[in-house]
Parts: sequence; structure tokens; C-alpha cells
Amino acid sequence: MTKSRSGFSAAVLISGNGSNLQAFIDAVTARELDIELAVVISNKANAYGLSRANKAGVAAMTVPSIDYQNRADFEVALARAVDSYEPDIIVLAGFMRILTPSFVSRYAGRIINIHPSLLPKYPGLHTHQRVLDAGERWHGCTVHYVSGELDGGPAIIQGRVPVLDHDDEDQLAARVLEVEHRIFPRALALIANGRIRLEDAEVWYDGQKLLEPIQLTS
Repeated sequence: MTKSRSGFSAAVLISGNGSNLQAFIDAVTARELDIELAVVISNKANAYGLSRANKAGVAAMTVPSIDYQNRADFEVALARAVDSYEPDIIVLAGFMRILTPSFVSRYAGRIINIHPSLLPKYPGLHTHQRVLDAGERWHGCTVHYVSGELDGGPAIIQGRVPVLDHDDEDQLAARVLEVEHRIFPRALALIANGRIRLEDAEVWYDGQKLLEPIQLTS
């Protein structure tokens, strides 16, 4: 794995396939993203993203959520694993666990997530079908800082795709995922090089308050 010149490091949390993780790996290898992928942590031992990390030479480990009787105990173990690598930021890349406000506050301003909708529209699950059912003409994804509210926290960047007349849920999801792979590394790069920062629950971009998320239209 290509080493970071900046010294900025990230812990990436996953639960499954890890396609966004692969986008990070590819961007780091191509020197488009100057960070160190310090560790990949999954709450599921069979997550394919762990294999992606191993192949790229990135440390990978599992903190199995099924081994713990409650969320509090799981999050203690998760925090211990994260802290052992001392990352500058925690990246939720398909991490299918809702983090408690206690965990989020422990890493306040240092957790980002990507959600498959144009937040604040359609937080939660099944976003693609909900967009189709509502007759929306645009859909997309949002990279945002994580707060104690589900899919809340200030937005950094959004990628938009048109909803086509023939779209079904799978077709729409696939196009949104392609955009995720473009905007998530970009958001992480902007944070790593100091162009994006969070101050008093507001996002600042190149020294100015970001009134609307950065937009990328496919």
C-alpha cells in the first residue's frame, strides 16, 4: 500500500462488500488520495471488504457484533480497536450498525459516513425504492459528518443522478453506487488536506462556511 505523505490516517468501518473501501484503496494507490488507510474493521467476519484490505496490504480485523449482548459492550470493544490505531478520522463505508450518541461524541467531528440519498431527504433504509415510489426526478448520495441523529450531521458533498423512466431499484442503486465511489474519496481528500473542516457543527470549505453541500452531477 502506498504510504501517506501527509501523515493523515483513517480507520474504515465496514460490514459487507467494501466497494467504497476499494475506491479508497484505488485512489491511494493512484496517489489521488494522500492518506494512510490505517485499519479496516468489520463487525462481520465474512465481510468481503476484509479480503480487499488484505489484498491491498491494509491491516484488517473483525469486532463481531454477534459476540456482544448489547450495543454498549460492542462499542467499547470497537472503540478499543479503533483507538489502537490512533486514526485521524473514522470512515463509515457500508457499516451497517447504528452508532450510539455516546460513541459518536467520543469521536466528535471525526466520523464521516456516506448515505444513498440526497439528505435530508430519505434518511434510513430502502432509499432507492422510496425515491421511485415518490416519483422523484433526481436521486443521489451524500457524504456527511456523523452526529447522534440517524443519517444526520452536516453534509459535505452530494452526488446527483437523474431518475430515468425505465429505472428499477437495482438499476438506480447501481448508478448511485458509481457516484459514491467518486465523491467519497474526494470528500476524504478535502478533509485530509485541510480544505474541509468542521467547526461548531458547521462545515467550512477553503475558509468559508459551506452553505450548501458541494455538488457533483452525473
